[in-house]
Amino acid sequence: MQFSPSLILAVLVPALAGCVPSLRQSAINPAIPQHYVGQRARAAQIDARWWRSFHQPELDRLADRTLADNFDIAAAEARIAQANAGAALAGAPLLPTVNLNGNYSHSKASANDGPVNPPAQDSHQLGLTATYEIDFWGKNRATAEAAQKTALASEFDAETVRLSSLAATANAYFAVLAAREQAANTLGNLRNARSVLSLISRQLAAGTATALDQAQQQNIVDTLAASVPPLRLTVAQNEAALALLVGVPPETLHLGGRGLTSVRVPRVAPGLPAQLLERRPDVASAETQLEANAASLTAARAAFFPSITLTGQGGFQSQALLTLLRPRNLFYSLATGLTAPIFDNGRLQSTFDQTKGRQDELIADYKKSVISAFTDVDKALASLRYLAQQESLQRRALASSQKAYNLSQLQLKAGIVNLVTMLNTETSLFTAGNALVATRLARLNALVSLYQALGGGWLGGSGASTTIR
Repeated sequence: MQFSPSLILAVLVPALAGCVPSLRQSAINPAIPQHYVGQRARAAQIDARWWRSFHQPELDRLADRTLADNFDIAAAEARIAQANAGAALAGAPLLPTVNLNGNYSHSKASANDGPVNPPAQDSHQLGLTATYEIDFWGKNRATAEAAQKTALASEFDAETVRLSSLAATANAYFAVLAAREQAANTLGNLRNARSVLSLISRQLAAGTATALDQAQQQNIVDTLAASVPPLRLTVAQNEAALALLVGVPPETLHLGGRGLTSVRVPRVAPGLPAQLLERRPDVASAETQLEANAASLTAARAAFFPSITLTGQGGFQSQALLTLLRPRNLFYSLATGLTAPIFDNGRLQSTFDQTKGRQDELIADYKKSVISAFTDVDKALASLRYLAQQESLQRRALASSQKAYNLSQLQLKAGIVNLVTMLNTETSLFTAGNALVATRLARLNALVSLYQALGGGWLGGSGASTTIR
Protein backbone atom coordinates (compact mmCIF):
# COMPACT_ATOMS: atom_id res chain seq x y z
CA MET A 1 0.00 0.00 0.00
CA GLN A 2 1.41 3.41 -0.98
CA PHE A 3 0.84 6.71 0.82
CA SER A 4 0.98 9.97 -1.08
CA PRO A 5 2.70 13.04 0.37
CA SER A 6 -0.66 14.84 0.56
CA LEU A 7 -2.08 12.05 2.73
CA ILE A 8 0.94 12.23 5.03
CA LEU A 9 0.47 15.99 5.32
CA ALA A 10 -3.22 15.63 6.08
CA VAL A 11 -2.46 13.31 8.99
CA LEU A 12 0.70 14.78 10.48
CA VAL A 13 0.31 18.55 10.09
CA PRO A 14 -2.68 18.75 12.48
CA ALA A 15 -0.73 16.64 14.95
CA LEU A 16 2.22 19.00 14.61
CA ALA A 17 0.04 22.04 15.21
CA GLY A 18 -1.49 20.48 18.29
CA CYS A 19 1.89 19.73 19.85
CA VAL A 20 3.11 23.33 19.74
CA PRO A 21 1.59 25.52 22.47
CA SER A 22 -0.21 28.59 21.18
CA LEU A 23 1.48 31.86 22.02
CA ARG A 24 -1.82 33.62 22.55
CA GLN A 25 -2.97 30.93 24.95
CA SER A 26 0.27 31.02 26.91
CA ALA A 27 1.11 34.74 26.99
CA ILE A 28 -1.65 36.40 29.02
CA ASN A 29 -1.20 40.16 28.89
CA PRO A 30 -1.25 41.98 32.24
CA ALA A 31 -4.17 44.25 33.00
CA ILE A 32 -3.79 47.77 31.58
CA PRO A 33 -4.83 50.59 33.93
CA GLN A 34 -7.28 53.22 32.72
CA HIS A 35 -5.12 56.15 33.85
CA TYR A 36 -1.94 56.91 35.75
CA VAL A 37 -1.94 57.73 39.45
CA GLY A 38 -3.09 61.32 39.95
CA GLN A 39 -3.63 61.90 36.22
CA ARG A 40 -6.80 62.34 34.20
CA ALA A 41 -7.26 59.90 31.33
CA ARG A 42 -6.56 61.75 28.09
CA ALA A 43 -4.52 61.24 24.96
CA ALA A 44 -1.21 63.03 24.54
CA GLN A 45 1.51 63.51 21.98
CA ILE A 46 5.21 63.84 22.68
CA ASP A 47 7.82 65.44 20.51
CA ALA A 48 10.16 62.82 19.09
CA ARG A 49 12.98 65.31 19.77
CA TRP A 50 11.85 65.84 23.35
CA TRP A 51 15.09 67.48 24.49
CA ARG A 52 14.19 70.60 22.53
CA SER A 53 11.36 71.28 24.97
CA PHE A 54 13.97 72.49 27.50
CA HIS A 55 14.88 75.41 25.16
CA GLN A 56 18.63 74.87 25.51
CA PRO A 57 20.42 75.22 22.13
CA GLU A 58 23.59 73.70 23.58
CA LEU A 59 21.66 70.63 24.73
CA ASP A 60 20.12 70.38 21.25
CA ARG A 61 23.60 70.28 19.70
CA LEU A 62 24.79 67.69 22.21
CA ALA A 63 21.78 65.49 21.51
CA ASP A 64 22.35 65.70 17.76
CA ARG A 65 25.99 64.72 18.25
CA THR A 66 24.91 61.84 20.48
CA LEU A 67 22.65 60.50 17.74
CA ALA A 68 25.42 60.87 15.16
CA ASP A 69 28.54 59.77 17.04
CA ASN A 70 27.61 57.80 20.16
CA PHE A 71 29.51 54.49 20.28
CA ASP A 72 26.69 52.50 21.91
CA ILE A 73 24.26 53.64 19.22
CA ALA A 74 26.76 52.75 16.49
CA ALA A 75 27.21 49.29 18.00
CA ALA A 76 23.43 48.82 18.20
CA GLU A 77 23.07 49.75 14.54
CA ALA A 78 25.81 47.26 13.67
CA ARG A 79 23.85 44.58 15.54
CA ILE A 80 20.86 45.42 13.36
CA ALA A 81 22.94 44.76 10.24
CA GLN A 82 24.13 41.46 11.72
CA ALA A 83 20.59 40.41 12.59
CA ASN A 84 19.32 41.29 9.11
CA ALA A 85 22.10 39.22 7.56
CA GLY A 86 21.19 36.37 9.90
CA ALA A 87 17.56 36.63 8.82
CA ALA A 88 18.58 36.43 5.16
CA LEU A 89 20.77 33.42 5.93
CA ALA A 90 17.94 31.67 7.79
CA GLY A 91 15.59 32.27 4.86
CA ALA A 92 17.97 30.79 2.30
CA PRO A 93 16.66 27.16 2.62
CA LEU A 94 13.20 28.32 1.47
CA LEU A 95 14.53 28.39 -2.11
CA PRO A 96 16.56 25.75 -3.96
CA THR A 97 20.33 25.80 -3.95
CA VAL A 98 21.68 25.89 -7.51
CA ASN A 99 25.34 25.39 -8.42
CA LEU A 100 27.13 25.57 -11.74
CA ASN A 101 29.59 22.73 -12.32
CA GLY A 102 32.29 22.66 -14.94
CA ASN A 103 34.88 19.89 -15.35
CA TYR A 104 37.70 19.13 -17.77
CA SER A 105 39.94 16.08 -17.68
CA HIS A 106 42.77 14.78 -19.87
CA SER A 107 43.73 11.10 -19.44
CA LYS A 108 45.78 8.40 -21.09
CA ALA A 109 45.69 4.72 -20.23
CA SER A 110 48.81 2.61 -19.73
CA ALA A 111 50.20 0.60 -22.71
CA ASN A 112 51.07 -2.35 -20.49
CA ASP A 113 47.64 -3.88 -20.96
CA GLY A 114 47.99 -4.47 -24.69
CA PRO A 115 50.22 -4.28 -27.73
CA VAL A 116 48.59 -1.08 -28.99
CA ASN A 117 49.47 2.26 -27.49
CA PRO A 118 46.06 3.78 -26.48
CA PRO A 119 45.44 7.44 -27.38
CA ALA A 120 44.91 10.19 -24.84
CA GLN A 121 41.32 11.21 -24.12
CA ASP A 122 39.73 14.54 -23.21
CA SER A 123 36.46 14.98 -21.29
CA HIS A 124 34.44 18.20 -21.02
CA GLN A 125 31.42 18.60 -18.73
CA LEU A 126 29.17 21.59 -17.99
CA GLY A 127 26.04 21.32 -15.88
CA LEU A 128 23.77 22.59 -13.12
CA THR A 129 23.00 20.95 -9.78
CA ALA A 130 19.92 21.95 -7.78
CA THR A 131 19.03 20.82 -4.27
CA TYR A 132 15.81 21.65 -2.42
CA GLU A 133 14.39 20.49 0.89
CA ILE A 134 10.61 20.26 0.77
CA ASP A 135 9.34 22.20 3.75
CA PHE A 136 6.41 19.91 4.53
CA TRP A 137 6.35 20.63 8.25
CA GLY A 138 7.17 24.36 8.10
CA LYS A 139 10.56 23.98 9.79
CA ASN A 140 12.46 26.18 7.37
CA ARG A 141 9.73 28.79 7.23
CA ALA A 142 9.50 28.89 11.03
CA THR A 143 13.27 29.23 11.30
CA ALA A 144 13.22 32.12 8.84
CA GLU A 145 10.36 33.78 10.72
CA ALA A 146 12.24 33.46 14.02
CA ALA A 147 15.30 35.12 12.46
CA GLN A 148 13.16 37.91 11.00
CA LYS A 149 11.56 38.57 14.38
CA THR A 150 14.98 38.57 16.02
CA ALA A 151 16.16 41.14 13.49
CA LEU A 152 13.12 43.28 14.24
CA ALA A 153 13.81 43.00 17.97
CA SER A 154 17.34 44.28 17.36
CA GLU A 155 15.83 47.42 15.83
CA PHE A 156 13.70 47.95 18.93
CA ASP A 157 16.77 47.35 21.10
CA ALA A 158 18.62 50.01 19.12
CA GLU A 159 15.76 52.44 19.84
CA THR A 160 16.16 51.67 23.53
CA VAL A 161 19.89 52.37 23.31
CA ARG A 162 19.24 55.67 21.54
CA LEU A 163 16.72 56.70 24.17
CA SER A 164 19.02 55.76 27.05
CA SER A 165 21.97 57.58 25.48
CA LEU A 166 19.94 60.74 24.93
CA ALA A 167 18.62 60.62 28.50
CA ALA A 168 22.18 60.19 29.80
CA THR A 169 23.30 63.18 27.72
CA ALA A 170 20.53 65.39 29.10
CA ASN A 171 21.15 64.32 32.70
CA ALA A 172 24.91 64.87 32.42
CA TYR A 173 24.39 68.30 30.89
CA PHE A 174 21.99 69.34 33.64
CA ALA A 175 24.43 68.02 36.25
CA VAL A 176 27.15 70.26 34.79
CA LEU A 177 24.88 73.31 34.91
CA ALA A 178 23.77 72.52 38.46
CA ALA A 179 27.31 72.03 39.76
CA ARG A 180 28.44 75.22 38.07
CA GLU A 181 25.57 77.18 39.59
CA GLN A 182 26.18 75.69 43.02
CA ALA A 183 29.86 76.54 42.73
CA ALA A 184 29.01 80.12 41.75
CA ASN A 185 26.57 80.37 44.67
CA THR A 186 29.18 78.95 47.03
CA LEU A 187 31.82 81.42 45.85
CA GLY A 188 29.37 84.28 46.35
CA ASN A 189 28.52 83.01 49.81
CA LEU A 190 32.24 82.67 50.53
CA ARG A 191 32.78 86.34 49.69
CA ASN A 192 29.95 87.34 52.00
CA ALA A 193 31.25 85.08 54.76
CA ARG A 194 34.71 86.62 54.51
CA SER A 195 33.16 90.07 54.64
CA VAL A 196 31.37 89.11 57.85
CA LEU A 197 34.59 87.61 59.21
CA SER A 198 36.38 90.89 58.53
CA LEU A 199 33.66 92.78 60.36
CA ILE A 200 33.80 90.42 63.34
CA SER A 201 37.58 90.74 63.41
CA ARG A 202 37.23 94.55 63.65
CA GLN A 203 34.67 94.15 66.40
CA LEU A 204 37.03 91.77 68.21
CA ALA A 205 39.75 94.43 68.05
CA ALA A 206 37.28 96.97 69.41
CA GLY A 207 36.24 94.63 72.23
CA THR A 208 32.62 94.15 71.08
CA ALA A 209 33.12 90.56 69.85
CA THR A 210 34.84 87.50 71.23
CA ALA A 211 37.47 85.15 69.88
CA LEU A 212 34.80 82.43 69.84
CA ASP A 213 32.66 84.57 67.52
CA GLN A 214 35.62 84.96 65.19
CA ALA A 215 36.43 81.22 65.31
CA GLN A 216 32.85 80.27 64.49
CA GLN A 217 32.76 82.58 61.51
CA GLN A 218 36.16 81.30 60.38
CA ASN A 219 34.69 77.78 60.46
CA ILE A 220 31.91 78.89 58.09
CA VAL A 221 34.48 80.43 55.75
CA ASP A 222 36.60 77.28 55.75
CA THR A 223 33.57 75.03 55.25
CA LEU A 224 32.42 77.03 52.24
CA ALA A 225 35.92 77.03 50.74
CA ALA A 226 36.15 73.25 51.18
CA SER A 227 32.83 72.70 49.38
CA VAL A 228 34.03 74.31 46.13
CA PRO A 229 36.49 71.59 44.92
CA PRO A 230 33.86 68.77 45.06
CA LEU A 231 31.53 70.89 42.92
CA ARG A 232 34.28 71.52 40.38
CA LEU A 233 35.03 67.79 40.42
CA THR A 234 31.36 67.12 39.62
CA VAL A 235 31.60 69.50 36.67
CA ALA A 236 34.76 67.81 35.36
CA GLN A 237 33.36 64.30 35.74
CA ASN A 238 30.08 65.08 34.00
CA GLU A 239 31.87 66.92 31.20
CA ALA A 240 33.99 63.81 30.68
CA ALA A 241 30.85 61.68 30.67
CA LEU A 242 29.30 64.00 28.09
CA ALA A 243 32.40 63.74 25.92
CA LEU A 244 32.09 59.97 25.87
CA LEU A 245 28.39 60.17 25.05
CA VAL A 246 29.05 62.39 22.03
CA GLY A 247 32.10 60.38 20.99
CA VAL A 248 34.91 62.91 21.45
CA PRO A 249 37.91 63.21 23.83
CA PRO A 250 37.11 65.30 26.94
CA GLU A 251 39.77 67.84 25.97
CA THR A 252 37.86 68.78 22.83
CA LEU A 253 34.48 69.35 24.53
CA HIS A 254 33.81 72.94 25.53
CA LEU A 255 30.52 73.81 27.18
CA GLY A 256 29.03 77.24 27.60
CA GLY A 257 25.61 77.18 29.10
CA ARG A 258 23.88 79.46 31.54
CA GLY A 259 22.72 78.48 34.99
CA LEU A 260 20.27 75.74 35.71
CA THR A 261 17.57 78.33 36.43
CA SER A 262 17.62 79.24 32.72
CA VAL A 263 16.38 75.76 31.76
CA ARG A 264 12.69 75.74 30.90
CA VAL A 265 10.62 73.13 32.70
CA PRO A 266 8.07 71.86 30.13
CA ARG A 267 4.71 70.42 31.00
CA VAL A 268 4.19 66.86 29.82
CA ALA A 269 0.87 65.04 29.53
CA PRO A 270 1.60 61.29 29.76
CA GLY A 271 -1.52 60.26 27.86
CA LEU A 272 -3.33 56.96 28.18
CA PRO A 273 -1.61 53.88 29.59
CA ALA A 274 -2.80 51.87 26.58
CA GLN A 275 -0.72 54.15 24.34
CA LEU A 276 2.41 53.36 26.31
CA LEU A 277 2.71 49.79 25.04
CA GLU A 278 2.90 51.11 21.47
CA ARG A 279 5.58 53.67 22.33
CA ARG A 280 8.04 51.76 24.48
CA PRO A 281 10.73 50.10 22.34
CA ASP A 282 11.72 47.76 25.18
CA VAL A 283 8.15 46.43 25.39
CA ALA A 284 8.08 46.00 21.61
CA SER A 285 11.40 44.14 21.79
CA ALA A 286 10.16 41.79 24.51
CA GLU A 287 7.01 41.04 22.51
CA THR A 288 8.97 40.45 19.30
CA GLN A 289 11.45 38.14 21.03
CA LEU A 290 8.50 36.16 22.35
CA GLU A 291 7.12 35.83 18.82
CA ALA A 292 10.56 34.80 17.54
CA ASN A 293 10.81 32.08 20.14
CA ALA A 294 7.33 30.83 19.26
CA ALA A 295 8.52 30.36 15.69
CA SER A 296 11.66 28.61 16.96
CA LEU A 297 9.42 26.30 18.97
CA THR A 298 7.56 25.37 15.79
CA ALA A 299 10.85 24.65 14.05
CA ALA A 300 12.06 22.54 16.99
CA ARG A 301 8.89 20.47 16.88
CA ALA A 302 9.07 20.05 13.09
CA ALA A 303 12.57 18.61 13.45
CA PHE A 304 10.99 15.39 14.78
CA PHE A 305 9.51 14.66 11.35
CA PRO A 306 11.21 13.33 8.21
CA SER A 307 13.17 15.61 5.93
CA ILE A 308 12.59 15.16 2.19
CA THR A 309 15.21 16.46 -0.22
CA LEU A 310 15.02 16.75 -4.01
CA THR A 311 18.21 16.81 -6.07
CA GLY A 312 18.42 17.46 -9.78
CA GLN A 313 21.43 17.51 -12.06
CA GLY A 314 21.71 18.23 -15.75
CA GLY A 315 24.13 19.44 -18.38
CA PHE A 316 26.34 18.47 -21.30
CA GLN A 317 29.26 16.08 -21.50
CA SER A 318 31.56 15.53 -24.49
CA GLN A 319 35.09 14.53 -25.37
CA ALA A 320 35.41 17.55 -27.68
CA LEU A 321 34.83 21.09 -26.50
CA LEU A 322 33.41 22.19 -29.86
CA THR A 323 30.64 19.61 -29.71
CA LEU A 324 29.87 20.01 -25.98
CA LEU A 325 26.51 21.79 -26.35
CA ARG A 326 25.00 19.43 -28.92
CA PRO A 327 21.66 17.85 -27.90
CA ARG A 328 23.04 14.32 -28.05
CA ASN A 329 25.54 15.20 -25.27
CA LEU A 330 22.78 16.19 -22.85
CA PHE A 331 22.52 14.32 -19.56
CA TYR A 332 20.34 14.71 -16.45
CA SER A 333 19.38 12.95 -13.26
CA LEU A 334 16.64 13.40 -10.63
CA ALA A 335 16.73 11.98 -7.12
CA THR A 336 14.78 12.26 -3.92
CA GLY A 337 15.91 11.40 -0.42
CA LEU A 338 14.17 11.01 2.91
CA THR A 339 15.88 11.34 6.26
CA ALA A 340 13.95 10.53 9.42
CA PRO A 341 15.39 10.68 12.94
CA ILE A 342 15.20 7.37 14.79
CA PHE A 343 17.66 7.64 17.64
CA ASP A 344 19.61 10.78 18.60
CA ASN A 345 20.03 10.22 22.33
CA GLY A 346 17.40 12.84 23.15
CA ARG A 347 18.94 15.69 21.18
CA LEU A 348 15.74 16.77 19.43
CA GLN A 349 13.62 16.46 22.54
CA SER A 350 16.16 18.41 24.57
CA THR A 351 16.19 21.15 21.95
CA PHE A 352 12.42 21.32 22.03
CA ASP A 353 12.33 21.41 25.85
CA GLN A 354 14.99 24.09 25.91
CA THR A 355 13.05 26.24 23.46
CA LYS A 356 9.85 25.70 25.43
CA GLY A 357 11.61 26.75 28.63
CA ARG A 358 12.91 29.83 26.85
CA GLN A 359 9.34 30.67 25.84
CA ASP A 360 8.18 30.53 29.46
CA GLU A 361 11.07 32.82 30.40
CA LEU A 362 10.22 35.31 27.65
CA ILE A 363 6.56 35.34 28.68
CA ALA A 364 7.61 36.37 32.18
CA ASP A 365 10.01 38.97 30.74
CA TYR A 366 7.26 40.40 28.55
CA LYS A 367 4.82 40.71 31.43
CA LYS A 368 7.50 42.35 33.54
CA SER A 369 8.36 44.84 30.76
CA VAL A 370 4.69 45.89 30.54
CA ILE A 371 4.30 46.38 34.28
CA SER A 372 7.71 48.08 34.46
CA ALA A 373 6.61 50.54 31.79
CA PHE A 374 3.59 51.61 33.85
CA THR A 375 5.72 51.69 37.00
CA ASP A 376 8.36 53.91 35.38
CA VAL A 377 5.76 56.44 34.30
CA ASP A 378 4.03 56.51 37.70
CA LYS A 379 7.35 56.94 39.51
CA ALA A 380 8.39 59.79 37.21
CA LEU A 381 5.01 61.50 37.57
CA ALA A 382 5.14 61.23 41.35
CA SER A 383 8.66 62.67 41.37
CA LEU A 384 7.59 65.59 39.20
CA ARG A 385 4.53 66.30 41.31
CA TYR A 386 6.32 66.40 44.65
CA LEU A 387 9.55 67.95 43.40
CA ALA A 388 7.54 70.85 41.91
CA GLN A 389 6.01 71.39 45.35
CA GLN A 390 9.42 71.10 46.97
CA GLU A 391 10.96 73.61 44.56
CA SER A 392 8.20 76.13 45.25
CA LEU A 393 8.66 75.75 48.99
CA GLN A 394 12.43 75.89 48.64
CA ARG A 395 12.14 79.22 46.80
CA ARG A 396 10.12 80.59 49.68
CA ALA A 397 12.69 79.26 52.14
CA LEU A 398 15.49 80.93 50.15
CA ALA A 399 13.61 84.24 50.08
CA SER A 400 12.97 84.18 53.83
CA SER A 401 16.57 83.16 54.52
CA GLN A 402 17.83 86.03 52.37
CA LYS A 403 15.59 88.48 54.20
CA ALA A 404 16.74 87.21 57.61
CA TYR A 405 20.37 87.37 56.51
CA ASN A 406 20.04 90.94 55.26
CA LEU A 407 18.43 92.05 58.52
CA SER A 408 21.05 90.29 60.62
CA GLN A 409 23.84 91.96 58.64
CA LEU A 410 22.35 95.40 59.24
CA GLN A 411 22.00 94.66 62.93
CA LEU A 412 25.51 93.21 63.07
CA LYS A 413 26.92 96.43 61.66
CA ALA A 414 24.86 98.36 64.21
CA GLY A 415 26.15 96.08 66.97
CA ILE A 416 22.70 95.05 68.18
CA VAL A 417 22.45 91.45 66.94
CA ASN A 418 23.30 88.26 68.78
CA LEU A 419 26.24 86.59 66.98
CA VAL A 420 24.58 83.19 67.29
CA THR A 421 21.55 84.51 65.43
CA MET A 422 23.81 85.98 62.77
CA LEU A 423 25.61 82.67 62.28
CA ASN A 424 22.33 80.74 62.05
CA THR A 425 20.84 83.06 59.42
CA GLU A 426 24.09 82.96 57.46
CA THR A 427 24.24 79.15 57.44
CA SER A 428 20.53 78.92 56.56
CA LEU A 429 20.98 81.21 53.55
CA PHE A 430 24.00 79.34 52.20
CA THR A 431 22.23 75.99 52.56
CA ALA A 432 18.95 77.18 51.01
CA GLY A 433 20.60 78.45 47.83
CA ASN A 434 22.30 75.19 46.94
CA ALA A 435 19.29 73.16 48.08
CA LEU A 436 17.14 75.03 45.56
CA VAL A 437 19.57 74.19 42.75
CA ALA A 438 19.64 70.52 43.84
CA THR A 439 15.83 70.39 43.89
CA ARG A 440 15.59 71.89 40.42
CA LEU A 441 18.17 69.41 39.13
CA ALA A 442 16.15 66.53 40.59
CA ARG A 443 13.02 67.91 38.91
CA LEU A 444 14.74 68.13 35.53
CA ASN A 445 16.08 64.60 35.95
CA ALA A 446 12.56 63.44 36.73
CA LEU A 447 11.36 65.08 33.51
CA VAL A 448 14.03 63.25 31.54
CA SER A 449 12.96 60.02 33.25
CA LEU A 450 9.35 60.71 32.26
CA TYR A 451 10.30 61.26 28.63
CA GLN A 452 12.31 58.05 28.76
CA ALA A 453 9.47 56.15 30.47
CA LEU A 454 7.02 57.35 27.80
CA GLY A 455 9.22 56.04 25.02
CA GLY A 456 10.85 59.36 24.24
CA GLY A 457 8.49 60.25 21.42
CA TRP A 458 9.29 57.03 19.60
CA LEU A 459 6.51 56.60 17.03
CA GLY A 460 6.22 52.81 17.15
CA GLY A 461 3.68 51.53 14.65
CA SER A 462 1.53 54.64 14.50
CA GLY A 463 3.55 56.45 11.85
CA ALA A 464 2.07 59.79 12.97
CA SER A 465 4.12 62.83 13.87
CA THR A 466 4.15 63.86 17.51
CA THR A 467 4.33 67.25 19.15
CA ILE A 468 4.22 68.55 22.68
CA ARG A 469 2.16 71.55 23.71
